[in-house]
Amino acid sequence: MTKVLDARGLPCPQPVVLTKKAIAEADEVTTIVDNETAMHNVSRIAERAGFRVEVEEREGDFYLHLTREAPVAEEEVCVAPASAGPTVVFIPAYAIGRGPEELQEILIRAFLHTLNEVEPLPDAIIFINTGVKLTVEGSPVIEDLRALEEKGAEILICGTCLDYFGLKDKVAVGEVSNMYTIAETLLRAGKVVSL
Repeated sequence: MTKVLDARGLPCPQPVVLTKKAIAEADEVTTIVDNETAMHNVSRIAERAGFRVEVEEREGDFYLHLTREAPVAEEEVCVAPASAGPTVVFIPAYAIGRGPEELQEILIRAFLHTLNEVEPLPDAIIFINTGVKLTVEGSPVIEDLRALEEKGAEILICGTCLDYFGLKDKVAVGEVSNMYTIAETLLRAGKVVSL
């Protein structure tokens, strides 16, 4: 039986996240999206997971029919070697990239939300400079950060930065830390992802 997902109107990356969950449970999935970007993104994730993708366009919507191909034999699977240490995400700002401020803020929210959906999870997330504002009361990503923390990600927040912005008493998630611990965590990391 084909599982059907209606992902029309959902913001990026929700169509991909929902499809990834569905293809983990079913051999046949139809995902409906309403734009070409979502169609391409869903197609890529499905193909990487070993699904054949057939796209049907109906009245401006895209119906992606995903069918699991025969599983790859174990000897054909190429596994990347594990890193020598933990993965650390380093967030030095309240937003991602350059360009319109509103877009930068949308991107950081989408990134932190998506971290809850991908594997492997980071071992630690470090917030410094204006990035600390993401960890305090009123931040739009508090629930995503709490979920990451519950799954085992350590959240370290620069205490000096919190003091600078007058936010130390507003921390809603994570652990107020210091530069020694932050430096030690970064230097012991097998991989650092800096935004």
